[in-house]
Amino acid sequence: MPATDYQGSSPSSLTNFGRSILSFRREQVHSMEGSTLEIELDSFQQHVTDRFLDLSSVVQDELLSLKWVGKLLDCFLICQEEFKAILHTHKAQVLKSPLDRMVSDYFERSVKALDVCNAIRDGVEQIRLWQKLLEIVLYALDHQRSVGEGQFRRAKKALIDLSISMLEDNKESASIAHRNRSFGRSNGGRDKDHIHHHSHGNSHTSHGNNSYQHRSLGHFRSLSWSVSRNWSAARQLQAIGSNINPPKANDLMATNGLAMSVYIMNSILLFVMWSLVAAIPCQDRGLQVHFTIPRSYTWSIPFLSLHERIMEESKKRDRKNACGLLREIQQIEKCVRVMSELADSVHFPLSEEKEGEVKQRVQEVSHVCDALKDGLDPLERQVREVFHRIVRSRTEGLDSLGRPNNAE
Repeated sequence: MPATDYQGSSPSSLTNFGRSILSFRREQVHSMEGSTLEIELDSFQQHVTDRFLDLSSVVQDELLSLKWVGKLLDCFLICQEEFKAILHTHKAQVLKSPLDRMVSDYFERSVKALDVCNAIRDGVEQIRLWQKLLEIVLYALDHQRSVGEGQFRRAKKALIDLSISMLEDNKESASIAHRNRSFGRSNGGRDKDHIHHHSHGNSHTSHGNNSYQHRSLGHFRSLSWSVSRNWSAARQLQAIGSNINPPKANDLMATNGLAMSVYIMNSILLFVMWSLVAAIPCQDRGLQVHFTIPRSYTWSIPFLSLHERIMEESKKRDRKNACGLLREIQQIEKCVRVMSELADSVHFPLSEEKEGEVKQRVQEVSHVCDALKDGLDPLERQVREVFHRIVRSRTEGLDSLGRPNNAE
């Protein structure tokens, strides 16, 4: 071998060659990590798209039904878990700016959703009251050999009470603050204690975080109970939706695309809370929330379609002054109207034709009562689960970010 060939194998050349191999391997690893993250983010977006396509595929009569709202809450819980897994897998990236701020903002936004959950639970209690009044009508007129004036008087009184209750101003009819119910009261207050355990468990937090600490404690002292009488669902939705904007190109670059997943989760949180307020009676309902979602995102198509359909429903003449757009509320209103007209038109003794009409209308009331009986308990459990899942996710998120988590 010529002497010149040995010159290329000097110690410095070998060192440089070794460094280039190491550098190449690092780039390979970085590329693999990048492609894995890209796959995860694409998968998350596709799952969100699929779930909202499923939600938007329902016919208009099933939109905003108890069953549909349940599917919506399931969708939120699944997306939240998938989002949390992505953050956990890429914790190193989450701890860096600007993603740490974005994730922290999401957790703060989710805290505001807890008030909505409490208000919705009060709304479910209100619907239960209407259900009981409707059941009085059913018991008075159903399974009777012959329906007489006494039964009709009892049914008419329940119908009048039900009509008055449903016509009351939203702020008065849905404000059940005097009940002071917590999501955890049904099991002896253990859930409430769990929430406050976190509130007081981090007294060693540095003094520099006192303002954050006091603000968060104030939130949870009120949120573990029903909302106050001056609380506004419309204002709360505006607070949740404040500054939710599509990520800028430089933020996407700086976060390797993770900023998009935070934006998607923020949008889902807002949409779910907005839909609950649209469906269920609560104080100062208002649906004028602006969704700034570019139609170029695949998941935006079913998302914006649902928003438009719900807004169209709210603008219908018979729904404009409704206390909630829940399909079953509309059915209660129809039962009240039809049964009241029937009760006013009967003469005794009932003719065979009128008795047949009574039985038919009573059967319709029975179907509505069954739907409420089957749907309200599962809905309340799901709202409670959303409440506690948000609390847990925020606790874990603040732990991972090294922030004080005394708010839970």
